[in-house]
Amino acid sequence: MKHQDLLAIDVHTHAEISCRQPEDDYANDIEEQKKKYFKSGAPPTILETVEFYRAQKIGLVMFTVDTEFEIGRRRIPNDEVLEAAKANSDMMMAFGSVDPHKGKMGLREVKKLIADGISGFKFHPTCQGFFPNDRMAYPMYEAMAEAKMPVIFHSGHSGMGSGLRGGGGLRLKYSNPMHLDDVAADFPDMTIIIAHPSWPWQDEALSVCLHKPNVYIDLSGWSPKYFPPQLIHYANTQLKHKMLFGTDYPLITPERWMKDYDAAGFRPEVKDLILKQNAIKALGLDRK
Repeated sequence: MKHQDLLAIDVHTHAEISCRQPEDDYANDIEEQKKKYFKSGAPPTILETVEFYRAQKIGLVMFTVDTEFEIGRRRIPNDEVLEAAKANSDMMMAFGSVDPHKGKMGLREVKKLIADGISGFKFHPTCQGFFPNDRMAYPMYEAMAEAKMPVIFHSGHSGMGSGLRGGGGLRLKYSNPMHLDDVAADFPDMTIIIAHPSWPWQDEALSVCLHKPNVYIDLSGWSPKYFPPQLIHYANTQLKHKMLFGTDYPLITPERWMKDYDAAGFRPEVKDLILKQNAIKALGLDRK
């Protein structure tokens, strides 16, 4: 990634529509409810997202989410996201997503993705139905840590299943960021990114980030005007080098996020850190 040429780096964007395979309509109630929850329209394809970010001069990290075990919805292939990143390597990085329930076959996929040039990984504990500190996932973490891969974990409330009967069967408990404290302690050389303001566990996320040097927080999934005041306080002070710009695109656009950021109470001196400089370190771009 030629970060010198970019205005910002968005560490949290989703591959929503494949350019290769038809969209899976299984568990469509969860997808339709997600659109209502976020008030979002028709999602873009992977290539449309890349073109949009290139026009904005914003770098992006993109990933699919493997929910085949817990939800049963066919994922977009990791290889498709990786190929798009390789074709746009000046401004895009691909993270892989492999459900830890896939066991040794999943570990084989993780290792192949690393060998093929993936830049990191993404987990969604609520949508994948596991606690991040479940030893089931540790073989994958070991491979990621050995390869110095940054790893993003969804945290806090989830729009997925919100408002559906029984929450669509999805359980919020898996995404309490305190479970990541074990992972950060057991894998101290693996960069861990806690995704989103972690409501209703914001203080837990701030504590883990403050305590563990290898932990960052990305500010995606919410408009900054709704950020909890303690999150803004720590972003302005003790954790100003640990906060990362992220949107959750296409659910939130960079334009909306940045507009609301300017009115949210952040100090001027932390803006470049949050928009780009912290991501350069967290993503290992300063080592390349």
